[in-house]
This record gives sequence, C-alpha cells and structure tokens, in this order.
Amino acid sequence: MPRFNKRVTSLDIVLFRLVQHCNLQKFLDNDNIAKFYYVLTMSFMKALVKKSPVDGLWLEQMPIPVIGTNDVLIKITKTAICGTDLHIYHWDEWSQSTIKPPLIIGHEFVGVVEEIGLGVTHYKKGDIVSGEGHITCGYCRNCRAGLRHLCHKTIGIGIQRDGAFAEYMTLPEGNVWPVHNDIDTDVAAFFDPLGNAVHCALSFSMVAEDVLITGAGPIGCMATSICKHLGARNVVVSDINDYRLELAAKMGADRIVNIQNEKIEDCFSELKISSGFDIGLEMSGNPSALQDLVRTMYHGGKIALLGILPNDTLVNWDDIIFKGLRIKGIYGREMFETWYKMTQLIRGGLDVLPIITHKFNAEDFQQAFEVIDTGQCGKVILNWD
Repeated sequence: MPRFNKRVTSLDIVLFRLVQHCNLQKFLDNDNIAKFYYVLTMSFMKALVKKSPVDGLWLEQMPIPVIGTNDVLIKITKTAICGTDLHIYHWDEWSQSTIKPPLIIGHEFVGVVEEIGLGVTHYKKGDIVSGEGHITCGYCRNCRAGLRHLCHKTIGIGIQRDGAFAEYMTLPEGNVWPVHNDIDTDVAAFFDPLGNAVHCALSFSMVAEDVLITGAGPIGCMATSICKHLGARNVVVSDINDYRLELAAKMGADRIVNIQNEKIEDCFSELKISSGFDIGLEMSGNPSALQDLVRTMYHGGKIALLGILPNDTLVNWDDIIFKGLRIKGIYGREMFETWYKMTQLIRGGLDVLPIITHKFNAEDFQQAFEVIDTGQCGKVILNWD
C-alpha cells in the first residue's frame, strides 16, 4: 500500500465516508486510496478542535490516537479550561502566531489508562492519571541536568500537538503522573495550574512572611491557599474583579484589595505590616499590578513572575535596584519535584476545592467558555464521561 501522511482531518473523514457511501473508491488516486482504507479501519472519538483560524471551537469526531512504544493512551474523564484555551478560542494575536489548525486543544486533565505501549513499565490499564503537558527533548543541557522545565525545545500538548479536550489522548510514559485514590479527581483535573501556583509559592521560604499576590484569577487564588498552608503570616490579594477577590477570601486571604477603590498600602496598619511585603507573586500579567507590587515590597524582598506581561511593560527600576529585590520568572512546573510536592500538599490537607465554581458536560463547552468570558468564575470543569 502506498505511504501517506496519517494526519487525518475531520474533512477527510466526511469525504471518505461519502466516497464509501457512493461506492466511488475506484476514482481515488494511490495516495488517497491508502488514506481511504486507513480511515475505514479507524475508531473515532469526540474532541474539541480548533478547526479553522477564526473565533470558536468545534466538537468533532476525530480518530482515536495510536500509541507508540513508550506511550500511554488515556481515557479522559475530566478536563479544566485554562486562560490559554480562552486565547485559542478567541483566536487572538498570540494564538494566530502559535497555533496551527486543525488542533485538539486543552492541557488540564485527569483520566484512566486505557492502553499502554510495549515499552511502558510503570502503568497499567485502569490506573487514574494526570500528566505534565510540557514534553521535553531529554537531551539538551537542562534536561540532562534534571532541569526539564527549562528545556528550550519544549512542546506543549494542546498547543504544538493534539491535547486533552477529547475522549482519548496519548502521552509519553515519562509525562504521566499517578493520581492517588485519596485525591479528588476534580482537583486532579487542574493539576497543571495548581502546579504553577505551587512552583511559585515554593520558590521562597513562606514561614512568617508577609505576601502580596497580584491577580485573583484561579492560580492567584490557589496560591493564596498554598501560602497560608505553608505558614505565611499575611496574604494580601489585589485585583479589580470583586467576584474573584471574594473567591480569594474564601481561599484564605487575610485581606483582599480592589485597587480601584483603595491602595494596597491602606492595609498595612491593620495587618501590622511595617515596611512592605517580603514576598510578591505576580499572577495577573497586568503592568500596573507589577508596578504596585514593586512599590510595596520590602528591601531584599523576593518576587515570582508568573503572569505574562506585555513587552512594553514599564517598571521603576530604582525600586528594584536600590531595594535589592530578587525576581524569578516562573514557567510551568519543576519536573517532577513540583508534582511530588503538590500531591503531598493535597494529601496533607491543602484544600483547593473552593476554586471550582462551574461544571459542564463537554458537549456544553460553549456555555463554559461564555462563563469564563464574564470573569465571574473560578475553575471550570468539563466532564467527558
């Protein structure tokens, strides 16, 4: 049989089914007749696909992926929607320069092992798993040094390759993470962003420190719980969204600040903060939030930057230099120390369930994205069972 590209699109499926129905196989050339018979033997699944370079997503029938020797086929049970997915949905400037449709999106998930490749040694059918969505090369300097989160050849699921918003997904065994039976699978569905929050919070010693978190999105709210769990003295969360600020309060914030109504410094007296914050976690990607954070830091303070800031963001460099501030950029999770610490924090009593505000069936994805667009939500879960 002639060789062909096994990348099958939803259009291929429709056309070849029409060819079969009308008995038109004899009119196909060699390459297409090979693909035709390949499609006829395939099994299909529901998937959320960025089918075209325009606003929106499409619920399509797509081929169930074929596993390689070292791959695990995961039957997805729940996924969570990330801000990245919203960018792709709206086809913004970043998406247009990064995403190549057609693509199954999504990278926050939990599921059950359905099948394993011949080389897989640590998982079996029926295991509950989540997974690291950054697939690294394994051979660069950082990968070989155990710093896989800094691999410059990282490929993201749901971004550079098909992702988790589907009934099935394949993942290399080395990226699969086991989910203990005592962990709620709702939480395991968003291990990815929870790991971002854990990575930020564990970058610095939290015990007895005063912490400012700028941005009350889901990661900022989860970081609030983590910082308090780790022993922070005060955690202050700033934003302009009252709904999410109230969510941060539920997650353990000692003080919430709507910066449209008051200054962050206004809370210093009541919280007995004398000279500024010891630790700052920037979760918003908003330039004015970074400026607020730098202005209110104590000398020698430490800052973790997770929010993606515009390239033209301005900051008072005198504050950074003369205060001796230390700044750490955060991207993803440390592989796999963050995953271990995150798992044990959850099993040890860290409660992040209040961050879940909405659940939808996968077929109702449109409603889910509309809710996220309002900003009146925390984490939103899609059920695939």
